[in-house]
Amino acid sequence: MRYRALGTLGTAGLLLLTLSLSACGSSGQSGTTTTPSKSSSAAAGGQACQAVAGDQLVALEDDKKLQTVDNIIPAVNAKAATQPLLDALNKVSAALDTAKLVDLNKQTDIDHKTSPNVAKDFVAAEGLADGLSGGSGKIAVQPANFSESLTLANIYADVLNAAGFDASVKGGASREIYLKALEKGEVQVVPEYVGTLTEFINKAENGADAAPIASADLDATVAGLTPLGDKVGLKFGDPSQAADQNTFAVTTAFADKYAVKTLSDLASKCSSGLVLGGPPECPDRPFCQPGLETKYGLSFDSFTSLDAGGPLSKTALKQGKVALALVFSSDSALAGG
Repeated sequence: MRYRALGTLGTAGLLLLTLSLSACGSSGQSGTTTTPSKSSSAAAGGQACQAVAGDQLVALEDDKKLQTVDNIIPAVNAKAATQPLLDALNKVSAALDTAKLVDLNKQTDIDHKTSPNVAKDFVAAEGLADGLSGGSGKIAVQPANFSESLTLANIYADVLNAAGFDASVKGGASREIYLKALEKGEVQVVPEYVGTLTEFINKAENGADAAPIASADLDATVAGLTPLGDKVGLKFGDPSQAADQNTFAVTTAFADKYAVKTLSDLASKCSSGLVLGGPPECPDRPFCQPGLETKYGLSFDSFTSLDAGGPLSKTALKQGKVALALVFSSDSALAGG
């Protein structure tokens, strides 16, 4: 299970789970329950937009920044944060964007390639091993326990080895386990997510009721994360443009039929007919149905209880049972072609 806080459907145990995507609900929940939308408004001049079945999915741009950022960022034990190490990791960050992350996930999750091989090919294609030097000593890179993180950890390790380090990748673990290991220096590098990590440390250091620090502003969130890291002995590389956060998807057939690319497009063109799919908590979470209604003015005929960006949600979209559903922005299902 991915633990990404999202100030999203609430943002990461209670922290630990309160703001994490896991707080949105778990896969395997019934997709048959529907409840009426709480919204009574309708888009002026819009039309009835029914779900359109299709094999391809596309994320609608969150153009009004409803979601908390969750860009990938290297988290480093402070004692290991030498300039050659940070330079190597920052080179990876500069090469990553969300489209490339989606493709990396497609290669492992759909094409069934191994993470080490996918990482090796990416490093070669992007020239990430070129021009690095100055590294020495052993570095342990710790991924979380899902394929995206494992691929990123292997990319980090390959680039660190090119810089002269003796880097290896450990087995996957939960954030509760690997963050303690990172703080103690038992591992030195972890591929992390800006918003989730910010709120994880924020709640751990300042209490479960601490005001959120993560937001839809990447620079501000990183600025808030940095002093939190200082408290627990962590430093950070540059955040990448690649993000794995809550997003809302439609089929490409729906997007083409109604000419929508953003959530604002959807609100302006669709005044009725929309069925929203998502985790059971979605109707009550400010970054899910209520946020879509208040920030974008969207109106939903009904809500269908599914899972948090999992197979139920994607299948419901493809079969035309829902028009819009919550998914993850780096999901391999969003890969084109």
